[in-house]
Amino acid sequence: MKKYSLLFLISAALLSCNPKQEDAAKQETAATDTVNIAARLKELNIELTTPKPPTANFVKTVRVGNLVYTSGHGPDRAEGGPMTGRVGDDLTLEQGQEAARLTGVALLSSLQAEIGDLNKVKRVVKVLGMVQCTPEFKDQPKVMNAFSDMMVAVFGEKGKHARSAVGFSALPGNIAIEIEMIVEVED
Repeated sequence: MKKYSLLFLISAALLSCNPKQEDAAKQETAATDTVNIAARLKELNIELTTPKPPTANFVKTVRVGNLVYTSGHGPDRAEGGPMTGRVGDDLTLEQGQEAARLTGVALLSSLQAEIGDLNKVKRVVKVLGMVQCTPEFKDQPKVMNAFSDMMVAVFGEKGKHARSAVGFSALPGNIAIEIEMIVEVED
């Protein structure tokens, strides 16, 4: 069930009595829902990068209608190279969470390259997080929480998503984590 603000419900009630207030109510409701994503990224100290070309015969993103599907992305470090290792062996939980945030930056960078403006995001729909870890490590959801929290910090309620968090014994290039997502965007 969709949640409505008190302001929205009052506006809707007033509109049924006074249609002239319709435009003002729509503008006020839109203003409370609008977030400038570029400003939010700056506020969060998140710098997007230019996506690197794919390493094989695939693309980083595919848009079908109003959905953007991303290929799996890994944790690219600002100083260059991916963050590698297995959580529970080479990496701590906290380092795994940092890898998830780095992967979030890579995904947002590819998404922006695809749609041009992250303000066009209507909803982060589904996320699959693959954590390279030891068989004994059982906190894959805690690793992925860092990514999910980042999406909510950037997009607000639109950043909440369905999610899977699973463990793998190996990932390509020994990367610590690989994440893919599906995002709904404006037409």
